Amino acid sequence: MNEFGIVGLAILLATFFVSYKGFKDAHYFDQYAFRIADIRYGRQYYRLLTSGLLHTGWAHLLINGLTFYWFSSGVEAMLGYRNFLLLYVGSLLGGNLLSLWLHRNQADYSAVGASGAISGLVFAAIALFPEMRVGMLGVYMPGWLYGLLYVLYSAYGIAARRDNIGHDAHLGGGLVGLATVVAMQPALLLTSYLAIAAILVPALAFFYVLLKKPEALLVGSLFRTAPAYQTVDDKYHAQQQAQAEELDRLLDKISHKGLESLSAREKTKLEELSR
Repeated sequence: MNEFGIVGLAILLATFFVSYKGFKDAHYFDQYAFRIADIRYGRQYYRLLTSGLLHTGWAHLLINGLTFYWFSSGVEAMLGYRNFLLLYVGSLLGGNLLSLWLHRNQADYSAVGASGAISGLVFAAIALFPEMRVGMLGVYMPGWLYGLLYVLYSAYGIAARRDNIGHDAHLGGGLVGLATVVAMQPALLLTSYLAIAAILVPALAFFYVLLKKPEALLVGSLFRTAPAYQTVDDKYHAQQQAQAEELDRLLDKISHKGLESLSAREKTKLEELSR
């Protein structure tokens, strides 16, 4: 798994190009990052995809790039470039949609990174190559065991919420990737049943608890401190806050770079917010 397919290479180049541009331009970064307020209330659904091309820094980008390099070629070779692209985009959307649902009451929540899509590739590779061994910190283990530990770590991370890692996007993307590759090749249910079960059983158990008994997951602040929009007034105030933040951003950009620095979309937005 060490030679890129044509789609894998194109994705990697696009990710490096967009991420590098985001490193240099904070406004560009903000325009395309995953942000709850802009997606839910601003209806900027493109952020569900564009956020997967951005990263917080070189370390974040290189870690994801290396993981992508290790897993993408084998998966693309097995599935073909069209199905590979469908798997990657589907995993990215799946991870971000789960994150959007879990953080729906946190208007200021934001994230970037391709980790959800890459998790989908990893889980797909585990199903496609059930005999594979995955290395982690110099220790190699069967793919099914790595998948199991990955799910357990992600589930704990979602509940604990003690770091800045998007565990929800990782888990959501990984599961969508697994489901997608099984839908494409149903025979995997027979040839890779151990790896698939090792991932799905704990994941489904976690989601059952998440939906039916969320109080059991009060390890961190996910269900305890997030404000709930229970009334129309709450939603209105959240919208007003998001609009005020956007107006402040535009005015700050004008003060530093002048009115000409605004894009056509930003000028239209400024006109709307100034009414």
